[in-house]
Amino acid sequence: MIYTVTLNPSVDYITEVANFELGALNRTASDSKFPGGKGINVSRVLKRLGVESSALGFIGGFTGDYVKDFLKKENIDTSFITVKGDTRINIKLKTNVETEINGLGPSIADSEVEEFFKAFQKMEKQDIVVLAGSIPGTLSSTIYNEIISICRDKEIKVVADVSGDALKEIISEKPFLIKPNHHELGELFETEISSIHEALYYGRQLVNQGVENVIVSLAEKGALLITGNSSYIANVPKGKVLNSVGAGDSVVGGFLSAISKNHPIEDAFRIGVASGSATAFSLELCTKEKVEELLPQIKIEKEGEVK
Repeated sequence: MIYTVTLNPSVDYITEVANFELGALNRTASDSKFPGGKGINVSRVLKRLGVESSALGFIGGFTGDYVKDFLKKENIDTSFITVKGDTRINIKLKTNVETEINGLGPSIADSEVEEFFKAFQKMEKQDIVVLAGSIPGTLSSTIYNEIISICRDKEIKVVADVSGDALKEIISEKPFLIKPNHHELGELFETEISSIHEALYYGRQLVNQGVENVIVSLAEKGALLITGNSSYIANVPKGKVLNSVGAGDSVVGGFLSAISKNHPIEDAFRIGVASGSATAFSLELCTKEKVEELLPQIKIEKEGEVK
């Protein structure tokens, strides 16, 4: 089983306003609402690609009910812990200059954290736990480390799709997979990465530190997969980018969908890249049909065995 952890989920309210004016009355040209959160996105992509998962995290209020009901309609299993406050609303304003306003999220009590950790007791060897997104300010900054410690004892694979200090903390825990983009990879080493060669070099440093697999996305330049003994470069298929939200999460979901079916890691990488691209070329998350349409365009170049 794959478990996705979204500690601070949201309702994403996406609205389009032509010629937005600050301080004036503006009317929307269109709007839409979706459950938000990187782990939730991974669960939704996995479902679309025929793989079951269970979504974990903290949720509350009428907005939390919306998230749970939405995922229930998509037949996605959830084991959220209910908290007293409302799940946050994130506003994504599409206008002349795209703008985002992210909510804070509810406070989470110690007793609710204890209840959350009980979910990990039922997990079994060879399960996969995906840690995705930011840590709410009301939780300990080491909560991901605590989760990884439990997973290590139970021989559960950990995937981390996080950034900043949380990513720095997790690297030392030697997870199964991390997926920084080239900006996040550069931040880890206090440098700027602008080429595939640079990304390969610094991605290899992470593998040398014990991370089993590293996927680095480089926008229009493609993506890299660096493993213990090989490196792979994938191109980006042709298409018009309509949506950047959830593209990275889709890479993780696509990759894990293939890994869970025992596909070779190179094939898993190809499906991951196709999934991320399919989301970027869509107004919402990728569909299985769009992923399969793009797969023939994904070419993988193997850099060779590392001696």
